[in-house]
Amino acid sequence: MAKSKKKNNDRTYTISDLATEFEISPRTIRFYEEKGLISPKRTKGNQRKYARRDRARLKLILRGKRFGYSLDEIAEMIGMTDVNMSEAEQIEKSLAYGEKKLSEIRERIRELDLLQEDLLSVKERLLKSLAELKK
Repeated sequence: MAKSKKKNNDRTYTISDLATEFEISPRTIRFYEEKGLISPKRTKGNQRKYARRDRARLKLILRGKRFGYSLDEIAEMIGMTDVNMSEAEQIEKSLAYGEKKLSEIRERIRELDLLQEDLLSVKERLLKSLAELKK
């Protein structure tokens, strides 16, 4: 018997589908569900069924984690903390977090540049000392 095709918007995913697609464990997905970041529907047998919206949110969560955002920051950026947040407010919030993260990155780069200078200076002194000892 042929399966009836659902409209693309009606497509659902199992936890295994998403875990495989995003190369994460099902436990990670359940953790995000426990935190209220995604909320799948349940079948009569209590199996999770994730909608396209859940998949999109999961993708945003993983992207946010990769960029170093906390789950609280991610929740704010995807509009989970304020259900009345407009799309424009959501974008503004994301931009503000992005600017903060860029500032942190620039500061870390500056610190790493200073560390590199210090290490090169120490290396130079050690090489001179070694050359003197080998004379």
